[in-house]
Amino acid sequence: MTSTWLPRFGAICAILLGLSIAGPALVEAFTGETAVTSFVLGLGTALGTPALTVLYLHQAAAGGRFGLVAYAVNVVGLGLFAGVAFTLNLVLFYLEPAIVERLLQGPTRAAFLAATAVFVAGTVLFAVSMARSRIFPRPAVYGYGVALPLLAVLAPLPDTLLTSAVHVVAGASLIWLALPVLPRRTAVVNETA
Repeated sequence: MTSTWLPRFGAICAILLGLSIAGPALVEAFTGETAVTSFVLGLGTALGTPALTVLYLHQAAAGGRFGLVAYAVNVVGLGLFAGVAFTLNLVLFYLEPAIVERLLQGPTRAAFLAATAVFVAGTVLFAVSMARSRIFPRPAVYGYGVALPLLAVLAPLPDTLLTSAVHVVAGASLIWLALPVLPRRTAVVNETA
């Protein structure tokens, strides 16, 4: 009997990550960025690695060597960019704009840009791997491959309706990708002859 704990845990992480990306964006479309929405988005990034891992495991056999390389690049990029998102939403959000600008002129800017580049490359590679494996729904894969890189590229810019829409598409794509991974409960049928 195979364990369903890891797929369930990872799928729930993906769903919660999707909600932590899309939910604040829906609020911010009307209110602008708030301390609460920043907090939810910043902490939600912690769920990325388990979510990505179960997505990879769900399609590992069909993904082959390319899928493994794509996962490796994506998980490293995700770890780096989760740090960026955490910093942007839970640290820099509370600092004066002049201080933030000074911080981003030094090596922090280079680190943020490098983290973003690795995350974007890994996300695109992993989306290609998922598309090639044909395990996940195509629209969700394309949403993952387009919206998540856009999220990273748009992260340092002021929030707009466009950035909110990108967040919603990214969150919805993650939730959609998680659904096929969730283990299905099977009913036990007691047959009597």
